[in-house]
Amino acid sequence: MRTEPVLVYDGDCGFCTTSVAFAEKRIRPRCAVTPWQFAELDTLGVTQRRAEHEVLWVTPHGSVYGGAQAVAKLLLSARGGWPVLGAVLRLPPTRWIAHGLYRIIATNRNRMPGGTAACALPADRRP
Repeated sequence: MRTEPVLVYDGDCGFCTTSVAFAEKRIRPRCAVTPWQFAELDTLGVTQRRAEHEVLWVTPHGSVYGGAQAVAKLLLSARGGWPVLGAVLRLPPTRWIAHGLYRIIATNRNRMPGGTAACALPADRRP
């Protein structure tokens, strides 16, 4: 059994990879970080379709949080002031706003800094 949470992201997406690198360097979450392309998704209890759709936070007990709530969990696991921001992201109405913003960013990640046209394609159609 895992003893730490796992952050699963799209390793083929430049924007996603840059965002995770920032989080690892500046936020320093207490978790394992892996692109879904190299993760044992079945073991984590996650489908490829969901992993392509959003960043995921998988707890050691198998609970899965996606999108903005995965980001909130990441922030909650960090040190310093980051957990305060994570807690705020879990409260209504901030939670609803964060969800909407996450969906807009995820849908347009190919247009974000570091993103490429491949980010807009399903994994099986990427170069």
